[in-house]
Parts: sequence; structure tokens; C-alpha cells
Amino acid sequence: MMVTGFPARAALVGMLVVVLPACGYLFGDEGVFRDTSEDYKKAPDMPVIQVPQGKSTEALQEIYPVPPARSSVVRSGEFEVPRPTPLVASGADETVRIQRLGDDSWALIAEAPGQVWPQVRGFLAGAGIGVSRVDARAGVLETGWLQLESAPMNSRFRMRIEQGVQRGTSELHVLQQNQAGEVSSWPERSDNVEQEAEMLRSLAQYIANSADAAPVSMIAEQGIAAGGRISLQEKPDGEPYILLQLPFDRAWASLGRALEKSTFEVKDRDRSQGLYYARFLGPEGGVDEGWFSWLWDVEEEHPHAGDSFIVSMENRGDAGVHIFLRAQDDATELTVRNQQALLSLIKGNIN
Repeated sequence: MMVTGFPARAALVGMLVVVLPACGYLFGDEGVFRDTSEDYKKAPDMPVIQVPQGKSTEALQEIYPVPPARSSVVRSGEFEVPRPTPLVASGADETVRIQRLGDDSWALIAEAPGQVWPQVRGFLAGAGIGVSRVDARAGVLETGWLQLESAPMNSRFRMRIEQGVQRGTSELHVLQQNQAGEVSSWPERSDNVEQEAEMLRSLAQYIANSADAAPVSMIAEQGIAAGGRISLQEKPDGEPYILLQLPFDRAWASLGRALEKSTFEVKDRDRSQGLYYARFLGPEGGVDEGWFSWLWDVEEEHPHAGDSFIVSMENRGDAGVHIFLRAQDDATELTVRNQQALLSLIKGNIN
């Protein structure tokens, strides 16, 4: 047995000697099946493709653009991590709401633009409404001319989907035009406000009913910014502020509503100067107690409940509206951290 088993064991050892070098050949750094997970570090920079003059560069957009780095909202030199806050402070859970400001109205939707886009297309297809122009990157859909019931002339509609103020939300705007007079371009405002409102209500109801099963359009998601139009920033001297990318009129109205939702009692206001005079009520004002646990440590017991503040707005044109919060009474000690916390509470309620 021992004599006959020796050649078998020798053969096995010989096979191992042959297989082990083969593993290096197959899986080593120079092997056929080598690990490629680190190859991206060696990737060279390639020059941007040059498109002939007069040709469109739309198809050469970045698929995964890297957003610009934002400065921290903690004063330089203070090694304190700012407290994380929920995306939206408001307790409202409606998927779709009709918003109005003056003569303008739009649908505020608690979904990203990439989810809203296929729902709008689904609504038009289900209603048998023909589409004359589609631009997913711009978030624009235009219908053909329609003969509406009891309408004296044909109409067409343009639906525009925009990124909402808060991240992960969208705004849906509808514009209506009559088939009369100049129709080579769209008017600034609808020719028939009632038809515009009816189309907006129908779209909003359809989206609210189909939100749970909505697909996602990656083209619309990439083309329409999804990062929101509001952020917490800081000045060079470290003072925090809210950067809001809205026209001043809408920003002023949105801030007033946000202050009330954030348990601030507005005592006075000066629109010409962009000033709100408000007193912070704290959790007694109706905000969920759990929200405040995000903003302050439990032992702090909401240190500014009952204090008065001046909330000011500075219109910077294309640079947006800057919103500051400062103590109205010089005796009120407002730390940068608590200033950030109060601004975060207001920021989460602006839409």
C-alpha cells in the first residue's frame, strides 16, 4: 500500500506545483483575470472633443457632472461639526399642492423632476392629447392645437417642469395660448386663465393619484437640476445666511410663510427694506418636539424661545436672495451654532 501510494502522492504534489504558478498567471497583477479596481487611478486626462463650428454640442453634456464644492457653514477655526437637519422641516405630507402668488400659479410636487416628467407624459397620452415638442433636458412639453368643449377657438398648452426650492421637489407650470393672432411664439401669460387653471388642476390630480407607481426619466433627471434652489452659506467673516434662488417678490412671500411654520411670531414687517421683525416661540408654537432635537442638545432646552429677531433679505439679482437672522436685542447672546440652527429651521419651511 505504501509503495503503491507513493507515486500517487508524488503525482499530487507535482500537480500542485504546476497549479500554483498557474494561479499567478491567471489572477496576479499581470494575470489574465487581474484585479482592475484600481485602474481608474491611472486613467489619463483626455482633451475635450472639438465640435465643428456651427454644430450642436448638446449631445456632449456631462453625464455625471461634479457639483461645485460649497463652503462649510461652520466658522473657520472652530472644529465643531454642524448638527444635521432633516431635508424639510414642514410636517405637511401632501404629494401635490397648488401654489399661488399674485397672478401666478403652479403645482408644487414632492418628487424629483425625473419622476414628474414621465407622469406628465402619461397624462397627455392617456387623455389623447398630441405633443408637438418635447425637450426633456429643459423640462418642456408643448401640445398641439386642441378643440376644447365650449371653447370658441383652439388652444394649446406648454408644461414646464422645474426644480423645486427644496431638494427632491419639483414645480409644474402651465401656459395656455389661443389660436388667434400671433402664434409663432408663446405669450408671457396665458390667454385664458381659466383653461390654464383647469389644466393645472387636472395634471396635479393625475400626479397625486399615480405618484406611488411613477417611473423615472434619467434624461429629465440629468437635465433638470435636482439639488434645490436653497442652501445654507456663510460670509467670509463666518456669519451664516440662507441663499435662496427666487425672485424677490416670491422670496418675500415664501419667507413670511416659512417664519410662521417655524414657530416665529411676526410682529412687524417692512417690505421696502426686506425686514421681518419676529419672536421665536419655540416648540410651544406647534412644531413637532422631535424637530427641535435635531437643532439643539436636549439639555439646552431651546435657549432662544421668547427672543426677538430681525430677519433681513438682501436682493443680489442673479446671485439670489440672501436671508440673515440677527438678534433684535443687544442683550441676546446668539452664537453661530444657534444662528445656524434657527436658519436651518426656517430653510426647511421655505418653498
